[in-house]
Amino acid sequence: MSEVVRICLVGATGLVGTTLIREAVDRADVRIVGVTRREVTLPPGARMEMLLAEPSGWPDAIAEAKARVLVCALGTTWRKSGQDEMAFRAVDLDLVLNAGRSAREAGINHMIVVSSVGADPGSRNRYLRVKGEMEHGLAKLGFKRLDILRPGLIRGRRAERRRAERLGMWLSPIADLMLHGGYRKYRSISVRSLAKAILILTKEKAGGRFVHEYDSLRRVIRRSGG
Repeated sequence: MSEVVRICLVGATGLVGTTLIREAVDRADVRIVGVTRREVTLPPGARMEMLLAEPSGWPDAIAEAKARVLVCALGTTWRKSGQDEMAFRAVDLDLVLNAGRSAREAGINHMIVVSSVGADPGSRNRYLRVKGEMEHGLAKLGFKRLDILRPGLIRGRRAERRRAERLGMWLSPIADLMLHGGYRKYRSISVRSLAKAILILTKEKAGGRFVHEYDSLRRVIRRSGG
């Protein structure tokens, strides 16, 4: 029987987090412990723990998870942050880095984080600049292995209505066909594929910092026959 990997998941209420929980149903090789601020409706058959705490209590909750891997799917939007840059940075930068520090203090040596294609601390784009700063900050925390996922548009059904994203998902099959060469990294990916890649990466033990864009994510998935 393969080793059971305990995963501490922060960002359990968003699209990626909820999909990851669904993909782990009926899998005996992983056990998810979610850390969240509010209750989450779990899918039938889910075998997992959910630790409720305000962000100030996350260090203790992350330590209590006794996980081998931290998966961070935290993220907000410019609209949800009230178009306030400090509020946006508080989630996509500060909260992610605090989760990473808490994981290291708890002895977790492997972190998987969902970032964004084009992340760059020198970008003029506010969103991509913050994501780049987040990646740079995590790289300094001393994880034995750090997997940075940089998906393009993530296709999936969201609880909130985002008109631009709905249009993007409708057009993405056509747009993806036109993205070749260095532009392939901007191709869209389904949230289920992203969740599958995350679960596969939790089993990796080689050390280092790994950045996964579209083609790398597809290779990870193919390794499992997906």
